[in-house]
Amino acid sequence: MSSPDDRHWDDETDLLVIGAGAAGMTAALVGALEGLQVVLCEKSDMVGGTTATSAGTVWIPGSRQSKAAGVPDTIDAARTYLGELLGEAAADERLSAYLASGPIALDDLAQRSHVIFTPPPVHPDYHDLPGAARGGRALSTVPFDGRLLGADFDRVRPPRREFMVLGGMMVGKTDIAPLLAPFRSLANFRHVIGLLARQLSDRLRFRRGTRLIMGNALVARLLYDLRRLSVDIRYRTGLKDLIRNNDEIIGAILTTPAGEIALRARKGVMLATGGIGWSDALRARLLPENTRRYSMAPESNTGDGILAGERASGEIDTALEGPALWMPVSVMMLPDGHLSVFPHIMLDRAKPGLLAVDKSGRRFVNEANSYHDFVQGMLRSNRNPSSVPAYLICDRNFITDYGIGLIHPGTRDLERFVEAGYLVEGREIADLAATIGIDGAALADTVARYNAYAESGIDEEFGRGSSEFNRFNGDPLNTPNPCLRKLGPGPCYAVAVWPADLASSAGLRTDSRGRVLTRDSSPIKGLYAIGTDASSIFRGTYPGPGTMIGPAIVFAWRAAMDAAGELDGRC
Repeated sequence: MSSPDDRHWDDETDLLVIGAGAAGMTAALVGALEGLQVVLCEKSDMVGGTTATSAGTVWIPGSRQSKAAGVPDTIDAARTYLGELLGEAAADERLSAYLASGPIALDDLAQRSHVIFTPPPVHPDYHDLPGAARGGRALSTVPFDGRLLGADFDRVRPPRREFMVLGGMMVGKTDIAPLLAPFRSLANFRHVIGLLARQLSDRLRFRRGTRLIMGNALVARLLYDLRRLSVDIRYRTGLKDLIRNNDEIIGAILTTPAGEIALRARKGVMLATGGIGWSDALRARLLPENTRRYSMAPESNTGDGILAGERASGEIDTALEGPALWMPVSVMMLPDGHLSVFPHIMLDRAKPGLLAVDKSGRRFVNEANSYHDFVQGMLRSNRNPSSVPAYLICDRNFITDYGIGLIHPGTRDLERFVEAGYLVEGREIADLAATIGIDGAALADTVARYNAYAESGIDEEFGRGSSEFNRFNGDPLNTPNPCLRKLGPGPCYAVAVWPADLASSAGLRTDSRGRVLTRDSSPIKGLYAIGTDASSIFRGTYPGPGTMIGPAIVFAWRAAMDAAGELDGRC
């Protein structure tokens, strides 16, 4: 922690925002809209952080947008739901502030910027609890034309390459069925022709497709408005330390390609550097040992904000259900040397005909539950040996119909995946079990019981297919249960999945204005933490789609409004 002494300031601004993910970009945008001079620093050479590779969904109850779309939701229902999920932790004043300000922040952004959201008709919460919503609570980013950014389009962090096709074309959930069966209907054919024509045109001018959806669309919309407002964005500029004057943070020492600079911030410094990320020190302190191998965070996320906030007397909140939100991933080294880490979101695990087992050969979780709950099941399993990694088991027909991990539906030649060790093949279950090193009799018994559940339509062990969320991600054409189908005779296959942190829940303690708190709960003047640099209001649980980006945007809005002196007049 640096002190000012008679420091020479290289530059100054009203608001210094460090980190250009959804939280940092939103704070910079709102600050600029409120008339503040803003400097937004980004350690890498691209904006977007983890948000750019996400679905770009926000979980914000009770919005005007949901009511207008005919899928209304209420804050009272969400409060009931969170009360059931969080228990006493639902009394957190930050949670109340979030529920109250969420719709206001959405409307303010819609009115003053191009950051707009719309609710899909159905997008269920992750838990079947009183107050859960089937739709209206999770809102999706409206697609964006990347061509509007001009040269700045290359500043938008691209999606994970595993989710792009044909040289960089983004593919959303509604694109998959037409692409797999373009001649099934005239609508499918027209959709595919439109996608291909746009991609061909884009590749004549850009490195990848400019039809942006999901998290890429959200990041692009934020960048478009930041450029429109001439916000000072400084790339390859990271945080080295904060500068304190007595009990107030008044600026920061930043690393730049030209060397270190000291930048004074008259209205405050906002930490939005992406949480724990790849910080060796924080991963060792906060994450279970068997979860430290993989992360979905960009490599430039190294815990800078959390560590600097702690040095400034901020406290890291660890009294959570878990330190991170989890994702099961499978891993394959590609021929070009790229290590592909594939997130198993929902495209395979909820589909009928797949089951997950640990190294004892037994199921340990409802495979169709959320990615976070799936990994929580892996980590809770106390059988010996450990459930890390776990294995997704299926037959040949499953891969044909739905694909698995990196293998697209309809893939005929599986040899390269088998040779790479990504896909393990067995003539029958006993062969498969021997190859992956688990008990053959146990796996055979597990498959037999699973097949019986598929026939009856009732999963007696884990209730797979019984929740709204499970059924939403299953196959509606499969009966009697959209998430259960018998595994047929061999060949059969397995893919190993590992736990990875999608985002951190543990972070700096903050108040409802986003100000960093000390151990005695006093706010540190001039210092804010937003996004995953702040401790999660959901305490390590995962209520539904968008419960990372929703709080990131809402608390960025609240923090920027507070720095501008306008929060009390709006909420």
